Amino acid sequence: MKKFWKLGLSAFLAIGLLAACGEGAKNEKPASSEQQETTQVDKATFPMTITDAVGKEITLESPPEKIVSLIPSNTEILFALGLNNEIVGVTDNDDYPAEATEKQKVGGMEYNIEQIITLKPDIVFAHDSSMTFSAGAIEQLESAGLKVFVVTNAKDFNEIYTTIEQLGRATGKLPEAEKIIKDMKTKVEEVLAKIKDVKPKKVFVETSDEPHIFTAGKDTFMNEMLNMIHAENVAADTADWYEISSEQIIAKNPDVIVVTYHYVPDILTKLPQRAGFDTINAVKNKAIVQVDENTTSRQGPRLAEGLEELAKAIYPEAFK
Repeated sequence: MKKFWKLGLSAFLAIGLLAACGEGAKNEKPASSEQQETTQVDKATFPMTITDAVGKEITLESPPEKIVSLIPSNTEILFALGLNNEIVGVTDNDDYPAEATEKQKVGGMEYNIEQIITLKPDIVFAHDSSMTFSAGAIEQLESAGLKVFVVTNAKDFNEIYTTIEQLGRATGKLPEAEKIIKDMKTKVEEVLAKIKDVKPKKVFVETSDEPHIFTAGKDTFMNEMLNMIHAENVAADTADWYEISSEQIIAKNPDVIVVTYHYVPDILTKLPQRAGFDTINAVKNKAIVQVDENTTSRQGPRLAEGLEELAKAIYPEAFK
């Protein structure tokens, strides 16, 4: 059996770049409070069979006592559910909460298959965003008798709420999941109320420095977040995350430039010094801001805080 499964740099980057949002959760109204109570009991009863993002059915006889997470967003959800003791393995990229850094590491750009098997998890939570690169690793884990649940690559807040509910149900933490979702919805509503009367601004989101500048196009989580807060993504004429030239950025003339990376020291000072950038409104008005790439991208409980951070960065006047 191969000890390592190569995921590749693209999967690693995807971990830090994932993002998306919609404006509310699906409202399924039961006929009565009694029916609602019955539904919740059914959801949390073991044994249960759950279906993952790739259509695979997994039966759990009882709440898992040992869990491995293969992406930071899953890890953040699991810790928020109160599963510190149950989590036995996480990836090298998991840095939140602090307790995650103390867990056994099972790989970053590559998974240590033998190590994961040795941990004997009751369930492994993978992610649909990395299936292109991790399908072989998952097959190896399943061949070894492990249960692997592939979490949906959420495209909006509704799907994030569903993911949190699914993980809460599968781990016997449904009440905790419902509390997380409720708190997230409250925060989102507060943010949207703050910016409901703002004048929309043109925004450019930069996710890496030159010479290879990347940005978020349409069909990305970040684009959906910008739509939610009434900001125009100037890069939305192209799909997905893509490389863009300085000339294109200058031509698009954004009102605000949002930088999501922190690996370049003094980037907020260096960026305005690029050739021709002095003609951009965002540079003229000193509207270049930096946000936390994790809270504004990871599909977990902190994303509502990320939405607020993004809104404050673009519309500071609305939060005075």
